[in-house]
Amino acid sequence: MDLKVTNEQHLQPTQIGQNYDDAKKAKLAKAAKDFESILTQMMLKSMNQTTEGMFGGADSYGGDVYDSLFQMEIANKMSDKNGLGIAQMIFKKVTGEDMPENAKLSALASYKNSIQETSNGTSSISNLDINTDDLPNIKLSPTEDSIKRLDKYESIINDASKTYGVDADIIKSVILTESAGNPKAVSKANAKGLMQLMDSTAKDMGVKNSYDPAQNIAGGTKYLSQMIRQYNGDLKLGLAAYNAGPQNVDKHNGVPPFEETKSYIARVTGYLNYLKD
Repeated sequence: MDLKVTNEQHLQPTQIGQNYDDAKKAKLAKAAKDFESILTQMMLKSMNQTTEGMFGGADSYGGDVYDSLFQMEIANKMSDKNGLGIAQMIFKKVTGEDMPENAKLSALASYKNSIQETSNGTSSISNLDINTDDLPNIKLSPTEDSIKRLDKYESIINDASKTYGVDADIIKSVILTESAGNPKAVSKANAKGLMQLMDSTAKDMGVKNSYDPAQNIAGGTKYLSQMIRQYNGDLKLGLAAYNAGPQNVDKHNGVPPFEETKSYIARVTGYLNYLKD
């Protein structure tokens, strides 16, 4: 028996602008983009899992970091080329018009005012005016192993968050990016521990043992809070300074044109979007 559509009007798109003002269209564009980004991430993660990762497997520190970076970079490239077209299709189906190419998504806008005055009276970062124009729109999914490692430090992270006024999810995102939750991680530049502290920074922050999770998280969060404050609550610049040093941020009057720093900001933001979801 042939199937027939008896009420075709339900399949007709809404007339352009009929029920959607600019604000509603922006929200719809963000929701459609987020859906496509999540779907892309799931596809890439699924493909990686079939080979136990492309860079050493889930048990490898390097594997965790580079597999996640690979997934994010590929998703970014796909997004730059209009992705899979799913977001545009959803937007047009609902509104009857094409999604504007210059639609700006503020994935971190909800974090404004999210960091409140700390309980011990320490001055904290409030009313963050975060510029998210250049931040990625995707959510970067950590590996299950890195999340399990991170869970061990939940109370330490919360204590550091309260002490220095930095959102706990920001701290977690930095740890995932820096070490994938490995307290013994050491970089080629000899940065150490969960938040990858250089010896000079560790000393300035009062850290005697960078491999001790409590000391490392406290020192790393203290330094991160100083960098964010130095740039008036701008998270992007604070992260750039944490990665490349404030002298480079000042020299270039913004995020330095270093691929490592750009990738670093994107990865932290991707994890933050995931944790905040």
